[in-house]
Amino acid sequence: MSRPLRKLLDKAGMAVCVLLLVSPALLFFLWMLSLSLKFEIDNGAYPPILIPERFAWKNYTTIFEGNSFLLYFWNSLIVTGAATLFALLVGVPAGYGIARMQAHKSAVVIMIARMTPGLSFLIPLFLLFQWLGLLGTLWPQIIIHLVVTVPIVIWIMIGYFETTPMELEEAAMVDGATRWQIFAKVALPIAKPGIVVAFILSVIFSWNNFVFGIVLASRETRTLPVAVYNMLSFEQVSWGPLAAAALVVTLPVLILTVAAQRQIVAGLTAGAVKGG
Repeated sequence: MSRPLRKLLDKAGMAVCVLLLVSPALLFFLWMLSLSLKFEIDNGAYPPILIPERFAWKNYTTIFEGNSFLLYFWNSLIVTGAATLFALLVGVPAGYGIARMQAHKSAVVIMIARMTPGLSFLIPLFLLFQWLGLLGTLWPQIIIHLVVTVPIVIWIMIGYFETTPMELEEAAMVDGATRWQIFAKVALPIAKPGIVVAFILSVIFSWNNFVFGIVLASRETRTLPVAVYNMLSFEQVSWGPLAAAALVVTLPVLILTVAAQRQIVAGLTAGAVKGG
């Protein structure tokens, strides 16, 4: 077998494997898109109809007219943006300090915090927020999202800072720079790819979080995942508007993930190499 033919077969085999892996997720996404564009009579038809004769664009207008979706979208932006910003402000310096001090025990603690289910923190924090009188505001959700975003940022930044050339920092130290100057003017510019990855993953995990919002949010402070859940009814489920709402929630994160897939893979790889 010639070498070009072998390469072609290898690429074809890889393409088939990738297709088999992503086809279930792609099928579910296409089916959700189909549900969002069909009238209820078509959604209940048998055999199922994938492409309807008429598109029900009203499903999308309905969710914005009667469910305060713009308010919930704004709530999600505030919660995700604030949680990500605070996580970067805390996590980037923390990752740098742990990496430079080689505090491996601290890194293990961060890994445990990353693996611990968020429900473990929910009940005590709920009682704390109730005692402080913060329930019914966005602050409880912002603060509790830090439980998810801060460990992600720290873990990724440890991996990036440990790969930063020490020679540059040593040269800056010889020139009389302080540790904070070295961090701000030498380490941070080099670690920009890591900061971008940490930002993207924090946004994704915070935006998609459902459990914290369902417990801590009031009617006016719901985020989008909670708003979609509250569209369910024991009496009747309108699949068209429900699928349209789910797509509205998914689309921003999906676009961000597809646009930054290389950076995400690079960030996860850096963390894995560090952890080894």
